[in-house]
Amino acid sequence: MIMKQLWSFIKKEFHHIFRDKTTVMILLLMPVIQIILFGFALSTEVKDTKVVVLANTNDDATQRIIDRMDASEYFDVAIMAHNSNEINAAFRDGKAKLAMVFENHFSENLKHTGTAHIQLIADATDPNAATSFMFYASNIITSYQQDISQSGGGMIQPEVKMLYNPQMISAFNFVPGVLGMIMILICAMMTSIAIVREKEMGTMEILLVSPMKPIYTILSKIAPYFVLSVINFITIMLLSVFVLKVPIVGSFMSLLAVSLLYIFVALALGLLISTLTSSQLAAMMISGMGLMIPVMLLSGMIFPVENMPPFLRFISNFVPARWYIDAVKTIMIKGLSITAVLKDIGVLVLMGTVLVAISLKKFKVRLE
Repeated sequence: MIMKQLWSFIKKEFHHIFRDKTTVMILLLMPVIQIILFGFALSTEVKDTKVVVLANTNDDATQRIIDRMDASEYFDVAIMAHNSNEINAAFRDGKAKLAMVFENHFSENLKHTGTAHIQLIADATDPNAATSFMFYASNIITSYQQDISQSGGGMIQPEVKMLYNPQMISAFNFVPGVLGMIMILICAMMTSIAIVREKEMGTMEILLVSPMKPIYTILSKIAPYFVLSVINFITIMLLSVFVLKVPIVGSFMSLLAVSLLYIFVALALGLLISTLTSSQLAAMMISGMGLMIPVMLLSGMIFPVENMPPFLRFISNFVPARWYIDAVKTIMIKGLSITAVLKDIGVLVLMGTVLVAISLKKFKVRLE
């Protein structure tokens, strides 16, 4: 008798669980998604890093080292520069992460004076990645030197230069990433829960059919979180500058403008989540766990996007934090103007527009 009652309660509980299809999808698909993301995105290896080379004399030794770099799985010699301005442009536009600068008459100096110099310049906005660049590049140069030493070759001396972050301070990479994660979690999670709470209480429909237009009702719900997010942004900036000693090299107003746009996108994302869920638990799981993992793994916050498999790089294009973190690094760390992040801004504007359009359409359907 007791077992029969127990079984009936178990069946009832399964019925309640499977009745909420969103929660079931989260419970069953989340582990699959996480294992795929962690399995492929968690990689500290450097692969296909774009390299710009400046070699004023195209001698035999220079060409051999360039060929070895290009043949390596770690590097891709993408640009042959003619002057230092082209190197700066490659770093500024994100077309290269490492530069190799050969001194004039490199091969002759190696043969006659016994010593030749190669300057290695790395984009150190991500200190861990920059360290890997230098390690692999130095090993390739050392390997070539060992080969020529057997025939009486000279000594190659690499000169290392870290661009944008010469002291290799990890906070330079940490601050933009945490800023992107905090903003999207607060905005999306709090907005989605606030609206779902109204739906659970049965008051959302009453609000939407009130004399005020639905769009204004929705804006009134998300406005407080917009203000709180702006306060959080200012707080993080103050802590970054005065506690972590991370300077704002570029324009603060440009940084603020991009951040306000990102906050808007995050709020729109929370609004969309609220239309897809019917319970606060489901909204919390989607906006919390569902967003935190992609932001941490696919935004470039911890692991470079360039090192990921092609399908994960494609998926990362749909993660707003990827474009925001890139823009913050460009303005805050590299000190470039807002024109250097127009692509990032364009993507965020498109995302915000699409998210708002879909969310408003969903709300209209609910009213009908």
